[in-house]
Amino acid sequence: MSESIPPPRNLWGAVPIASALALWEIVARFELVPGDAFLPPFTAVVREIYALAVTGVLAQNFLPSLRRVLIGLVAGAVVGIFVGTAMGWKRQVGSALGPLISLIYPIPALGWLPLLMIWIGIDELLPITIVFICSFFPICYTTAAGIKNVDRRYVRAARSLGSSEPRILATVVLPLALPAIFTGLRLEAGMAWRVIIAAEMVAIPTGIGALLMRSESLVRVDTIIACLMVLSVMCFLFERAILLLERKTTAGWR
Repeated sequence: MSESIPPPRNLWGAVPIASALALWEIVARFELVPGDAFLPPFTAVVREIYALAVTGVLAQNFLPSLRRVLIGLVAGAVVGIFVGTAMGWKRQVGSALGPLISLIYPIPALGWLPLLMIWIGIDELLPITIVFICSFFPICYTTAAGIKNVDRRYVRAARSLGSSEPRILATVVLPLALPAIFTGLRLEAGMAWRVIIAAEMVAIPTGIGALLMRSESLVRVDTIIACLMVLSVMCFLFERAILLLERKTTAGWR
């Protein structure tokens, strides 16, 4: 008797999602939600996403958000990795910048919004700066921690073989610290979208966040949920992209 082949794990992961969507459709379609709650069916939200895409409204608001996230995230990651590397590799730099980073890091990125609105004004640089702040501090912290946690026996072995300090940093320390660095990148890839939406809802007239606020004023719940679904998909895709990059980067030696 042949053994049954178990379904792939990805299929099992899709079952709860499909069940939740089916329940959503049934509850909304048959108006099973009590009280004054207003919930459009899932199929109505899908139609709204299609309508927003066809009319160009989705692209008109999505592309500015995407541009802001990419610029802010990349800039924050580059500067965060550079500063975190210096803090983790040079004890003097870590001692000098560590207290300052520890003091500012707990402040939520959106907490800077009122001050930045005064300093920068309400323009394109404002949401990019918010994403930069959101990305810089966690990536800087995880990079510094990852470099500090590298086993110093590898560093001593490289020095005994005559390697220079820059070469040890580039070929020994940074590769061993990559898992910690990618952890920070992966976490902030999704967080950048959450921050940009909140910033656009408060201060920016374009973007997915601004579309959310306009939809709220018009009581378009289907559009609001459509925007939230786009946000969810983008957070997932960014995190998966960083995870895939990590696997390809570290596949040779992990």
